[in-house]
Amino acid sequence: MEKRKMENLCIETSLLGFGCMRFPTDESGKIERVQAKAMMEKAMAAGVNYIDTAYPYHGGESELFVGEVLKEHPRDSFYLATKLPLWEVNSLEDVDRIFNRQLEKLQVEYIDFYLMHALNGGRWGEMLKMGVVERLEQLKAEGKIRYLGFSFHDSYEAFEEILSSRDWDFCQIQLNYMDTEEQAGLEGYALAEQKGIPMVIMEPVKGGSLAAFASDITEKFHAHDPQASMASFALRWVGSLPNVKVVLSGMSTMEQVEDNLKTFGDFKPLSEAEQTTVKEVVELMKSRVQNGCTGCRYCMPCPAGVNIPGTFGCWNRYHMYQNYNVVKHHWENDLGDAGQAKNCIKCGKCEQVCPQHLHIRDDLERAQADLDAHVYIV
Repeated sequence: MEKRKMENLCIETSLLGFGCMRFPTDESGKIERVQAKAMMEKAMAAGVNYIDTAYPYHGGESELFVGEVLKEHPRDSFYLATKLPLWEVNSLEDVDRIFNRQLEKLQVEYIDFYLMHALNGGRWGEMLKMGVVERLEQLKAEGKIRYLGFSFHDSYEAFEEILSSRDWDFCQIQLNYMDTEEQAGLEGYALAEQKGIPMVIMEPVKGGSLAAFASDITEKFHAHDPQASMASFALRWVGSLPNVKVVLSGMSTMEQVEDNLKTFGDFKPLSEAEQTTVKEVVELMKSRVQNGCTGCRYCMPCPAGVNIPGTFGCWNRYHMYQNYNVVKHHWENDLGDAGQAKNCIKCGKCEQVCPQHLHIRDDLERAQADLDAHVYIV
């Protein structure tokens, strides 16, 4: 198993981290414990020593389950990461209550990697006012937290402010080869590397979007290795960055565990030729975007209730990935029947205010037809 040294902490972690938010579930939605335990045991036996969970994962069941599995292993054989749900913190008493409950659920006396969960600029200001960081530093001084960091979802500017505010032990960002300019992005990676702050990466396969493609893209990757999975190229792209110390994968099946162990068991950074292919694939997918909607929401609210930017987001991703499953949940559930393009009444109000001067009414009609057709199913 590929290991990476966090020089500032003088420890070594497995490059593959087991993300505990997508365990297999039974018909009731509960974790399928026999299968999930077998997956964790297989990964740990192969050398995975970084286990990442969080307070809300699986409706709160993840920490309980992870604690049950890990209690059968020596405490010094793994690094356990979990997170403080900032949206539930309204006082320092909440910090103590939640943290103590996490120790109880996980059946441990300390947390190795403790993160302020889903930090952004707004929450950062709120946590500073409440003194949450100072309270977490106290828990660290007491030995209940070994390393303090944060997971992040916001702009680069917010990331720069937060990262520069104190000497963080580590940080966690979303990064993959399609999202190099989203959120913290590669610019944020470079800043953390400059500061000597090791990085944990989430969404390396973009929620599964980079795990299945239409044949034209699959063939490009398979020209390098016909036996490799599409996910392995995405994981290797992230792992090729030297300051990435852990790449989290939320594995849902034993097949995914085995594929990831194959990728990281004999890890090879992407070659120059493979890096070129990744760039070509990114350009190809971006060329399939159907319109230039930036999600600015000047067109909203729509008098007919259409979620215009949401519709165009689905439409563009559908064509980029040529895979309906990438947008299925957002289109069918998040937007739902009421928010879909078919409800457009052609009033034209949206087009009068669109900064991009898009032909919104025509595009909505095209989007509905394309997404209803389900042509791209991988």
